[in-house]
Amino acid sequence: MKKLINDPRAVVDESVEGFGIAHADLVAVHPDPLFITRRDAPVQGKVGIVSGGGSGHEPLHAGFVGRGMLDAAVPGAVFTSPTPDQIIPATSAVDGGAGVLHIVKNYTGDVLNFETAAEMAEADGVTVRSVLVDDDVAVEDSLYTAGRRGVGGTVFVERIAGAAAERGDDLDGVADVAQRVVDGVRSMGVALAACTVPHAGVPSFDLAEDEIEIGIGIHGEPGRHRIAMEDADGITQRLLDPIVADLRLASGDRTLVMVNGMGGTPASELYIVFRKVAQLLDGLGVTIERSLVGNYITALEMQGASLTILRVDDEMLELWDSPVHTAALRWGA
Repeated sequence: MKKLINDPRAVVDESVEGFGIAHADLVAVHPDPLFITRRDAPVQGKVGIVSGGGSGHEPLHAGFVGRGMLDAAVPGAVFTSPTPDQIIPATSAVDGGAGVLHIVKNYTGDVLNFETAAEMAEADGVTVRSVLVDDDVAVEDSLYTAGRRGVGGTVFVERIAGAAAERGDDLDGVADVAQRVVDGVRSMGVALAACTVPHAGVPSFDLAEDEIEIGIGIHGEPGRHRIAMEDADGITQRLLDPIVADLRLASGDRTLVMVNGMGGTPASELYIVFRKVAQLLDGLGVTIERSLVGNYITALEMQGASLTILRVDDEMLELWDSPVHTAALRWGA
């Protein structure tokens, strides 16, 4: 295993410390317990937005802390949920009097720990709502979750809910917008090679040189099925078809599309995938209104990609286009 690390047990702490130094104009790092807030938190009168999960998915979540997106991110150990002891102070730190929304990916540890933290925060006088992201069409159950996993759709939920909060919507309104995004977003991923968790030192699963895994998760979980390697267009079709079927996309629908790298895939290959997605959706009469191509929710250095599609309306596009200023997403600010 070759990685640019020191002590495998210190990877998260040292990475977050470096992130905080690099983006000190945007964020503040709170080391004990570990969480990250936007530099100006709490914003009085604004709904606070908190998300988090295991590390190893950068730039999710810390890279999306800032104006128009998250007020706080809570990083756990690599591929491990943060604890309530981290989530509770993060929630309190961003409460500007309008309540706090938790955006939670559907993994058992995340769900339980955020539920516990919400109960404790409410006991301390903070009003908390939660929304559960479960956009992965690949599997219904896994070792990590009951029901569908939360993956790339989390980026869209965090951005659009964050924009609604920045607009001044109340807590119920922000939660409703977030739930609308959850209801309309789906994702599917593929691995060409597994990742290696630093403290494990070995790949999460084995793939032969001529094999790929369709339907992988973001924690190194193997996917729905293993097939022989195909060209990019063939793989893209396999990612798109189940999303189209699950969303019942039809002619006239408008979408926001993300082709996301899993950490070890060159941008040139991601654009080849996006090219085919655009061609296939155009053939269905489906419009791509906005798009992201790049690394937004990764699995360490896994080679592969995921496709996320959200059916949008005018309000979602207005929120998406509003100013955002974070380490990983910024426009209009």
